[in-house]
Amino acid sequence: MSIHKSIRRLGRLSGFEPKRLVRNVGRLPGYVSGYRQLRREARASKEPFQFGTLFPVLDEKSKPAGSANGHYFHQDLFVAQKIFARSPQRHIDVGSRVDGFVAHVASFREIEAIDVRQLTSTTPNIRFLCADLMAELPAELVETTDSLSCLHAIEHFGLGRYGDPMDFEGHLRGLRNLRRMLKTGGRLYLSTPISNQQRIEFNAHRVFSLPYLRSLLKDDFDIDTFSYVGDDGNLHPHVEPDTLDFEQSYNLCYGCGIFELTAKAA
Repeated sequence: MSIHKSIRRLGRLSGFEPKRLVRNVGRLPGYVSGYRQLRREARASKEPFQFGTLFPVLDEKSKPAGSANGHYFHQDLFVAQKIFARSPQRHIDVGSRVDGFVAHVASFREIEAIDVRQLTSTTPNIRFLCADLMAELPAELVETTDSLSCLHAIEHFGLGRYGDPMDFEGHLRGLRNLRRMLKTGGRLYLSTPISNQQRIEFNAHRVFSLPYLRSLLKDDFDIDTFSYVGDDGNLHPHVEPDTLDFEQSYNLCYGCGIFELTAKAA
């Protein structure tokens, strides 16, 4: 990593972003002008609003309305749609984003969410269990479900980012427990960062090559479908996994692989 890139990253970690600071200083005159105009209009209006603490938001004007691409946007919708279509008897999620995928599924059915961190939720369709999926699997979770998801989570196991214990092979323990949770013939929806350069970016995540992932999955699962989100943030659904492009991990720097898997007989 270049010195310049390292300095930028350290700046983001500390909350100091020089470029953003300079841009926002340039936007201050517009902010002050807008504030003065609104104060003038307030004096002429009968609407019952007082001015509270100033809360400048200076950069939203230059941003798009939102983001309809990227790893989480695509994987959360894509897999939620698959679960809706299949309507499994039971669905358990391990570690996926609660305010994304879990919420999508909870909008149409009950979902049981497992995470190494605590969660307080009063949402009727979300049941929560705090558990470490690298540890010994509780007996009540063995062969307990016909449908299971783990989206953008397995790459974190054992890196300590979320308070989990350090374990260089944490992803292996997690995958074994995911298989143990599934009944034979059950479905696992698994997504994780992929690249042609397998690596650990401590303590954020692992990034896997596709040949390595396939070698981990082949004994316990059949690959039913494979899709991925490319470096451009676009979804490539249901691509053929037995190709040279797959073997080269599509020459991605930081993509997202989305597997739909069926558990083989033990």
